[in-house]
Amino acid sequence: MPSISKRFLIIFHDICMAVLAWFLSWWIRYNLDFPFPDLAICLSSIPLIIFLQTFVYWRFNLYRGIWRFASLPDLWNILRASLLGGMLIMLALFLFIRLEGVPRSLVVLYPTLLVLLLGGPRLGYRYFKDRALNLQDNIYAKRLMIIGAGRAGEMLVRDMLRDEQFLPVGFIDDNQGLSRSEIHGIRVLGTTANLSKYVDRYKPDIIVIAIPSATDEQMQRIVQQAEQTNLPVRTLPKLNEMIADKASVQELRKLSIEDLLGREKIELDWSLIQKGIVNKRVLVTGGGGSIGAELCRQIISLNPERLIIFERNEFNLYQILNELSAYNDKVSIDGVLGDICDLVKLENTFQEFEPQVVFHAAAYKHVPMLEKAVREAVNNNVFGTVNLVDAAEKFKLEKFVFISTDKAVNPINVLGATKRIGELYSLSKSMQNPSVSVVRFGNVLGSGGSVIPVFQDQIGRGGPVTVTHPEITRYFMTIQESSQLILQAASMGNGGEIFVLDMGNPVKILYLAEQMIHLSGKTGEVEIEITGLRPGEKMNEELFYKSENVEQTVHKKIELARHGEINTHALNETLLKLRAACDACDYTELRVLLKQSMTNNMNLNNVIKLPKVN
Repeated sequence: MPSISKRFLIIFHDICMAVLAWFLSWWIRYNLDFPFPDLAICLSSIPLIIFLQTFVYWRFNLYRGIWRFASLPDLWNILRASLLGGMLIMLALFLFIRLEGVPRSLVVLYPTLLVLLLGGPRLGYRYFKDRALNLQDNIYAKRLMIIGAGRAGEMLVRDMLRDEQFLPVGFIDDNQGLSRSEIHGIRVLGTTANLSKYVDRYKPDIIVIAIPSATDEQMQRIVQQAEQTNLPVRTLPKLNEMIADKASVQELRKLSIEDLLGREKIELDWSLIQKGIVNKRVLVTGGGGSIGAELCRQIISLNPERLIIFERNEFNLYQILNELSAYNDKVSIDGVLGDICDLVKLENTFQEFEPQVVFHAAAYKHVPMLEKAVREAVNNNVFGTVNLVDAAEKFKLEKFVFISTDKAVNPINVLGATKRIGELYSLSKSMQNPSVSVVRFGNVLGSGGSVIPVFQDQIGRGGPVTVTHPEITRYFMTIQESSQLILQAASMGNGGEIFVLDMGNPVKILYLAEQMIHLSGKTGEVEIEITGLRPGEKMNEELFYKSENVEQTVHKKIELARHGEINTHALNETLLKLRAACDACDYTELRVLLKQSMTNNMNLNNVIKLPKVN
């Protein structure tokens, strides 16, 4: 039907409703008697009703609203139009006939009835139109069962009711108080314990997990129950990844391994973080790597004066520069192709750009490879760090943050030993200028060299997926979470601290492999092979030394390790010997020196008294 014809139908409907409301208000006033007294006055005033009420309708744009999408703003306009129309009608009747024979109760009855007669059909049309669309497209629409009757689930259903492709058939929620209640007409059926029963009864095509704030334990339990139904499972992103914290059908995606390994939303003190970054010149080493690149993304959103990305891999540097160029055109971004082992290049960079804050993320970190490349590991992870710390001291930086690893705790491999020496050297300078802090954490999901891409590649090739030991565990955190917590820890540091990120519970690598195979839809097709521990590989990683006093900071996801006083004499002696062994390419001596450093740790028992962390 042409839009003009629809508009005239709406006008005709609203005029008829005004007349009907006028007549009914008289009839109700006279206790439903008919004919009622003063019927002639009621009928003779109808032309006046039509004229005045039509004018008011036009004044409040009642004809512009689309009934299909009638909502509270439309009801508000109807209420105002009814009240004003009633007032004008009574005023006109007072001027014409002094309200003789006109019941005063019409002042209340007429607007009330008119609101009901105008609003009811609009809301009813929308309701039945939504239902009709759902029923009409039921053959083609995907039937969705939603786990989670909270805010995200409500927004998701609201969005589905506007989309002909999806039909929500019910909510599942473990809050038993919600059972049998309804949200937008969709019933909360029961708890996840009876999920299979509800799936058999309501025949959904897809199960949707709409709990963006679920913890890893909750998510693992829910996914396990959902998988028993043999239906496809979809989920929403984490709250901090969702667009404007709004759940919609477009946000739905397949489950990823990250969904099962920690989903609790991290609350950050962005004002404190920004205070340490805004209008500062910030340098990130290893800025083209997975963690370094994410740090750059986070930093540029905090409006530094300048961001300097120091990276040895030209392609990685090109990629991150190309990506960040569209992020914030108010921030100067400079890419420096260089190696932290090149002291001349480092000092030249510091002299040219005068950074105030440095995040040191550059490192070799592949455990088995570094066992065979001990000289390169020492050169990069130890002496590259020494070069940076010395340059930071020479050029009087405000803050230096060394990004470490849990493998530096009681190390048994080359990576851990070199990172521990980097920790100790950084902390040995912490009581001087600049303020030096260490941030220590475990594995990062999806980072270069991590187990996730390896498993994905093995699954893609049909297996087998190789796990070194059935009981081996690791700590995991997403790249975004780790980068944000690094920035938060850096903002809290006064110098000399070892901040340790709360990694949650350690995860069995075997469980990780099993879940990744299942999520790929290849359960039973891809085998898992136990290969035995590799050289330098631990069964379980640690986050603290026993000699470190652990304190909770103001942030629940960041702990502080108070370390013992560093034996700088022993440390410097070790560095001299390592330098000589590197220059001589004496791999045997390098291994001996690293083993000795792991044994004595160059650390005394007394704990340094550091300033209180903010």
